[in-house]
Amino acid sequence: MTAQAPRTRRIRRRVDGVLLLDKPSGLSSNAALQRVRRAYDAEKGGHTGTLDPLASGLLPLCFGEATKFAQFLLDATKRYTATVRFGVTTTTGDAEGDVIETRPIALAQCDVESALAAFMGRLTQIPPAHSALKFEGRNLYEYARAGIDVPRPPREINIAHLVLLAWNSPDAVLDVVCSKGTYIRVLAEDIGRSLGCGAHLAGLRRTATGGFGIDGAVTLADVEAMDDAARDSMLLPVAALLRELPQLRLAAGDATRFRQGGAVPAPGLADGACAAFAGEELLGVAHAVAGLAQPRRVVAATPSTSDQRG
Repeated sequence: MTAQAPRTRRIRRRVDGVLLLDKPSGLSSNAALQRVRRAYDAEKGGHTGTLDPLASGLLPLCFGEATKFAQFLLDATKRYTATVRFGVTTTTGDAEGDVIETRPIALAQCDVESALAAFMGRLTQIPPAHSALKFEGRNLYEYARAGIDVPRPPREINIAHLVLLAWNSPDAVLDVVCSKGTYIRVLAEDIGRSLGCGAHLAGLRRTATGGFGIDGAVTLADVEAMDDAARDSMLLPVAALLRELPQLRLAAGDATRFRQGGAVPAPGLADGACAAFAGEELLGVAHAVAGLAQPRRVVAATPSTSDQRG
């Protein structure tokens, strides 16, 4: 019997940075992350807010030291282009569910536009039964699939912008800017309910989050087709995640103290989170109070994307 040659073990490398991925529909956020991580041979990676498999669009991926600051995008305002189909309700509130009911509709564009006004501003929203939120350690969708009702406390959300982009009955295309934790499929269902005909989310595309737009994103196919140098050039620096924070510039002595976890002077800086730098080098995030900044997350000082592949 002929012995098989040993398989070549892939050597992971340290990669620090942010990739703006245009996730395709039909793929989970984690599956997209793992494919990109393999393309980079990256040791560590994470995404910044799940997009349902049905949805496409902007999915920022964090690698290496950038994962320490992913929360800033998890908490960020997001923008979507949503297609709402009136007259059909489904078990999941979107196109992946089974049809529950079909109703005739007699809506004009002005009816839809008028209904949207009630869904602007601060609202409470009941999360969908088919979601990854937890109850007693299990995902809500597990209970839903088993036919078990569990508590789903309403959550406060904010819809900052809600505009009808196109109307082609029974479909309305909406431009939505909303806070974290907003379920667009629940919004679609609620709008349909208010119009008396029901609705579900037929399509969803995230177009912006945390100051990043879809125009700067790269497709999964392109990432996988690039050579190493081109792929690395697509990474944004870790500091891009923190560009909306006030900046604290530190001299060498204070920078060393910061790296060691010590508080540093922050004269004139408002209380709250800030991004600390030594020259152009990101040191981390601190919390400033009364003229002092205490480190909260510190960037490791070793080289990042210039590392050689194994």
